[in-house]
Amino acid sequence: MLKKTILRISIVLAIVVAATGSVFYARPTWVYAQLQEIRLRFDGVESHQVMIDGHRIHYYARGPVVGTPVVLIHGLGGRSEDWTNLAPYLEHAGFRVYTPDLLGFGQSEEPTNATYSIADQAQLVESFFDTVGIKQADLAGWSMGGWIAQKVAVDHPERVRRLVLMDSAGLMMRPDWDTRLFTPTTPAELDQLDALLMPHPPVVPGFVAQDILRLSASYAWVVKRALASMMTAKDVTDADLPKLKMPVLILWGEQDRITPLTEGWAMHALIPQSRLAVAKGCGHLAPQSCSKQFGPEMVKFLQTGDPMSTSDRLMASKRSSGGQYGF
Repeated sequence: MLKKTILRISIVLAIVVAATGSVFYARPTWVYAQLQEIRLRFDGVESHQVMIDGHRIHYYARGPVVGTPVVLIHGLGGRSEDWTNLAPYLEHAGFRVYTPDLLGFGQSEEPTNATYSIADQAQLVESFFDTVGIKQADLAGWSMGGWIAQKVAVDHPERVRRLVLMDSAGLMMRPDWDTRLFTPTTPAELDQLDALLMPHPPVVPGFVAQDILRLSASYAWVVKRALASMMTAKDVTDADLPKLKMPVLILWGEQDRITPLTEGWAMHALIPQSRLAVAKGCGHLAPQSCSKQFGPEMVKFLQTGDPMSTSDRLMASKRSSGGQYGF
């Protein structure tokens, strides 16, 4: 009897393992997303959905409800989970951390009639403040999210206590890479994109690459529409950044090829009260790969508003000779 029971259990386990393996092989990105969601829930992270201007917007919240609110805005093609490695530093320092999915990205709605422009996404962030009851917050944005954060800070400075820009877009500098790689259609293009995003990209198995391409194709139209809007240079912030009065921290990966460090120095020069911190060995994926460097730096800045040093001011005088626009 015992042998039969053990045999049955073994068969069931074998079936479960085989089924799990088949699902992982067919949809590895889905499996990874589920595991990440389990990790977030295990860590006590709250998942919420709200309606903003008639559209469903998803966000995560973590940290004490009475803590100073910090809102983190992801980049183009990104999602709120991009902050998973960095957000715990803020949570453990006592901040209430909000990571919304922008319209069209992550678990938020993808309306076909939306522009996905910087201005409209900035308006969404402002409405998000109102919807979740935030009067004023520390605001941080990465890449395109940094551009959006700049727009919010310029249009509504009373709502932003401190501003953090991480490998941010927004200046009038043309990228020297093919923006079509943000919607890769072949494994070779995906490899090229990974090489732009990371100094030393890992080797991606073929079945994983194919699933990433499948997922990318499903929302490529949103990315293309957002890129088309940005390419008009309508919302560039060169003339607006000197108007900012709140403390500003600029964080940058030294080896960023999407938004090169020259753009970080240019932003630093345009914002007199800013401080620039550079992470050696880091590329564009700052929230994920540079969290050990940038997490403590953000906590220190948000707690003290640490002003920039004399050396920072001297280096800020080395303004980049830009001229066009970038991401």
